[in-house]
Amino acid sequence: MGGLVILAERNAGGGVAIIVENVVAVILAGGAGERLGILGHERTKPAIPFAGKYRIIDFTLSNCVNSGIYNVAVMTQYQPRSLTDHIGIGMPWGFLALPDRKIQMLQQYLAREEGRTWYKGTADAVYQNLSYIEGQDDELVLMLSGDHVYKMDYSDMINYHKKRQADVTLSITRMPRDQLREFGTVSVDEEGQVTSFQEKVKEPKSDLASMGVYVFRKDFLRQCLEEDAQRRSSKHDFARNIFPHLVGNCRLFAYNFEGFWRDVGSVRSYWQTNMKLLDVPPPLAFSSDWPIRTKEEESKPPAILSQRSDVLNSMISNGCIIEGRVEHSVLSPGVRVAENAVVKSSIIMHNTIIGRDSVIDYSILDKETAIDVGCHIGFGDNFQVNREEPDILNTGITIVGKDAKIPAGTTIGRNCTIFSNVTERDFPKPLVPSGETIKAKRHRASRTQ
Repeated sequence: MGGLVILAERNAGGGVAIIVENVVAVILAGGAGERLGILGHERTKPAIPFAGKYRIIDFTLSNCVNSGIYNVAVMTQYQPRSLTDHIGIGMPWGFLALPDRKIQMLQQYLAREEGRTWYKGTADAVYQNLSYIEGQDDELVLMLSGDHVYKMDYSDMINYHKKRQADVTLSITRMPRDQLREFGTVSVDEEGQVTSFQEKVKEPKSDLASMGVYVFRKDFLRQCLEEDAQRRSSKHDFARNIFPHLVGNCRLFAYNFEGFWRDVGSVRSYWQTNMKLLDVPPPLAFSSDWPIRTKEEESKPPAILSQRSDVLNSMISNGCIIEGRVEHSVLSPGVRVAENAVVKSSIIMHNTIIGRDSVIDYSILDKETAIDVGCHIGFGDNFQVNREEPDILNTGITIVGKDAKIPAGTTIGRNCTIFSNVTERDFPKPLVPSGETIKAKRHRASRTQ
């Protein structure tokens, strides 16, 4: 196998842009986001808004470009439209119309060919797209998840992989003991070789969590996937099936990553990570030397904070108009907070309107939501878990879905789910107790994702 080739060219700003050759990046972006409740009902998890103006996948895509990797395939399956609209041909991330730069959307489909089905797992998703991967001239495959928030130079990991002459390298990071059961955990020897891989066990052997970032020799990847496809007992998942089998049977190494990394696949982690970015200094800085790129909304004007507004420790995006109080919250573009309204410890997505004298506390409001006057979302000290989704809403966070219309004077408690497209007629009483769910009695197509 040839060596890693790193080229340098002048970018549009006159600086030096690094290009890493012989690597194709594959981003797995088809997750249904089941642990994110109604936030993932009409969009795939990587397309969910995050940190105001971004989408979750922006962090992985930006890492690729900032690392000099310009050959990228994005594999989708569940509700891909919003993700496809967001990525387009990739120009905001630097995938210009040049021969050596391309971003390819690989959408799942059914065909007459034998074995073509919906993806059974992450390994099966890649297996069904092997013809595309093998059609690339690259020698290495960089496998990535599209639903993690972090800044990482993948070229460093690729160099590590090359120096150790590894068949496979996976990236690891230390995690608190109380969170390890949510991840695959890895043990390594003194040379960095993986000696064990455990997927989501109650008592892991180490505190080193797998980040879902892998480097494979392309020929070895085919061998792994073909063998896994033949195992009837396999769930065809990299973490559950591929890596435990590889331990001791190949040159499997771990690359230690010491920066900020979060899996935002649950309501709790999604909210906590958004709030963590409000720290001063933040654990993940939005700096010019490693920019996080996104599809910009050019039509949105700068944010306006009126003389009556009071904004404290918050992230306010372009196009927002603030006349009330915003405290320790994240606001996406186009949000309006009316006079005497209060938003605290909350995430408010695009073009949501919060009416006069309303209070939004410890809540997540999806896009295009309209809160009428005198409402209170996230009310009281009763933290009854959600009766329909107790495993999703159990920390006090209330979620209001896209394009919901909350009538004047409504009070909604903790751990509540208010579905997309609800209107006044869907609220039998002005009080929605903690742990309850309100669904639309009739369906209206959501305008945006």
